[in-house]
Amino acid sequence: MSNVHELTFLKEKIEELKEQGVYRKLPVLETPSQSEVILDGKKVINLSSNNYLGFANHPRLKQASIKAIEDYGVGAGAVRTIIGNYKLLEDLETILAEFKREEAAFVYQSGFNCNAGTIQAITEAGDIIISDELNHASIIDGSRLSKANKGIYKHSDMDSLEAILKESRKKYKNILIITDGVFSMDGDIAKLPEIVELAEKYEAMTYVDDAHGSGVLGESGRGTVDHFGLHGRVDFSIGTLSKAIGVVGGYVAGSKTMYEWLNHRARPVLFSTSLPPAATGAIIEAITMLMESTEYTDRLWDNAKYFKEKLGKLGFNTGHSETPITPVIIGEESKTMEFSRKLFDNGVFVSGIVFPTVPKGTGRVRCMVTAEHTKDQLDEAVKAFEKVGREMNILE
Repeated sequence: MSNVHELTFLKEKIEELKEQGVYRKLPVLETPSQSEVILDGKKVINLSSNNYLGFANHPRLKQASIKAIEDYGVGAGAVRTIIGNYKLLEDLETILAEFKREEAAFVYQSGFNCNAGTIQAITEAGDIIISDELNHASIIDGSRLSKANKGIYKHSDMDSLEAILKESRKKYKNILIITDGVFSMDGDIAKLPEIVELAEKYEAMTYVDDAHGSGVLGESGRGTVDHFGLHGRVDFSIGTLSKAIGVVGGYVAGSKTMYEWLNHRARPVLFSTSLPPAATGAIIEAITMLMESTEYTDRLWDNAKYFKEKLGKLGFNTGHSETPITPVIIGEESKTMEFSRKLFDNGVFVSGIVFPTVPKGTGRVRCMVTAEHTKDQLDEAVKAFEKVGREMNILE
């Protein structure tokens, strides 16, 4: 008789991962997250971090974090609705709303929490959520938590979206269209102006998850809504504080009405301790820096353009990215992971992304260029890509 506590069914699944060549062990970072790191004891150029602006180890953020600890301690001590709503958290929401050019901003403990908490709070039975087929996993999970019906439209296909809107308008009370601002695996930007036009035509609400647009697109990183000049026409603008901002957390920017409702119904905020003061202080400093200058976003885009052009000239397939996210599409899953491992051996860390994160047969290494990279580092990385690409017959 087998012992249920041995979890045999999971052991079998783990063996399947190994047979498919996609089993992985977590790499161990031994330095701050920056353009060059020590990973598993090896010094490598880091092309896998979401630390777009180099803020994760910035001296100003570290000093702000230390001061916040000295003023407020290391933990919030409770959820916001009890006694976890310390003044610095209120200050953060005020500066975020100003930065995003919206009436209000509501802060969560993470970007994932933000989608999980907001979607279920603003929809109910009798509503429908219409979502792009390539939206982030947190949107998918957030939608599953809602009692609303769900519809999926083909990626960035406005005809597909309109067909669902046309069919849904008379059947449902409220319609919520959800899209990523920047799609994280391919780096393409949502057709937000067209989505908003359709939303207004069919009296639907618009919800944009701008995790990879925050700190990247728009004036000094104000995001996709700002990039397209759509302030006041997007109802829920989601941002992360864990990527370009370099810390941890998430938020939704929008109307005061939105803020008041989420303050009563956003379950991750109601049932989980608030962001720690150290994070809050650092985030405020990061937003302050972006409001002072476009220096960081300018450098990010300059580096991204430089790196993309170099890879493109070599003949790598970088898809149709419009942002600093640069996928190098390899295809077969085990070959993708081998390519990633060989790059690491040659001094470049770039993570392999395979099914189920992306569709089968579209495995890629996703390169994340940052403002912190030097041109010398990018040149060295390109040389490693060329060497491994030729060794594996990916390049001719």
